[in-house]
Formats: sequence, structure tokens, C-alpha cells
Amino acid sequence: MGRAGKVDRIFTGKQFTGKLALALALVLGTTACTTVETATRGLPIDTPVTGLQAGAQAYVLPDFNVAKVNITVPRTLEVSEADAYYPKADIVWRGDALGDRYAQVEAILAQGLNAGAATLSGQRAVIVDITLTRFHSLTEKTRHSIGGDHNVIFAMTVRDARSGEVLIPAHMVDGTLNAFGGLDAIRAERAGQTQKVRITDHLAQVIVRELTTPQPI
Repeated sequence: MGRAGKVDRIFTGKQFTGKLALALALVLGTTACTTVETATRGLPIDTPVTGLQAGAQAYVLPDFNVAKVNITVPRTLEVSEADAYYPKADIVWRGDALGDRYAQVEAILAQGLNAGAATLSGQRAVIVDITLTRFHSLTEKTRHSIGGDHNVIFAMTVRDARSGEVLIPAHMVDGTLNAFGGLDAIRAERAGQTQKVRITDHLAQVIVRELTTPQPI
């Protein structure tokens, strides 16, 4: 990433880790980010990245503002209403009344991701495409006892809002959050920290993290 943007700072180091290495066809394209400063003071802007440190990967900071977040929750995902400790399904959600779980989790994704995206005010307008692959929260039985995780996983692609150029190829994002159980769940609920509130706030942080993480050149 880095051809189309003006680069003032170049980061070096080993490949950043943290994203799931799941099998996914990467969308190829020339990537670009914008204005950052040099990590090594005194180096001219056009210093070749290969001259900074032999064998090191160079990075640039994205400088995005989000024009739109597209969210897809495929109806092919399996939903479970079973009150087991850990139902085998893609979507398990009990934080709303019984209803269209696809629509309910899409609304949570939209609220959280858009809230986080709205805090970014960079120079390059982008569109973020999200496809949910898993939203596995707690059943009543698990929430009333041991707790666990709100397991939220989705595919994410970032495109230039004007040209459609892929800036960050499709990759899997793990938005998993710890889920309270037993007395902890009761205390959180009384404090206004419902499952929906906690997941929504966490997703806002996740998208900011993803859109501000240094990207390899």
C-alpha cells in the first residue's frame, strides 16, 4: 500500500499479525494510503524502503474516512434457537425478542461499525464491504451460568470510494468479545451493559482498529 497516497512516515518491522489466516480468495489490486511522517527522522521522503533495513517489511499508515459501510448477512447462515450450552450454528442471538435473527444481527453490525467508522476523518474516502460469517452469542443456559464469548467473525474489504480500487483486500476479521455469565451478567445488565450494548461498542472499536492498522507497502 502506498503508491497513490503521499507518504511522510514509513514503518518497518516484521509482518503485523492478529487477523485470522482463514482460506479466502484475496481481491487483488493496487493499494494506497495517505499522509504519514517518517519513523526515521532525517531520512528523505524518497529513501527506498529496502534501504532502511535489510529484509524488513515496510508499512504506511492509512488515512481514511468512511463514505459507506455495506453489510451482508447471508441467509445461508444457520440459525439456532436451541437452549444448549453451545449450539452448532452460525448465528446464535438471544439479546432481542424471538424474531428474524438475520435482521437483528445485521442491525447490530450496522450500528456498531457505522459508529466506529464515523470517528475517522482521514483524507481518503473509502467504502467498507462486510460479509458476516459467524455471530455466535450466548444461549440462556450459558448466560445464566458459565458465560463464554460473543463470537463475531466477518470478511472485510476496503475500496476507494471514487474509483472502486481495492485498498485493503478481503480478509477475515475476528471481532470476538468475552461474554459475561451468572452474577457478572446480572450486574452488567443492571449497569446498562446489555449484550447488545457491549457487542455494539466493541464492533465500533474493531473497525477503527482495522482501518488504522499500518499496512504493508
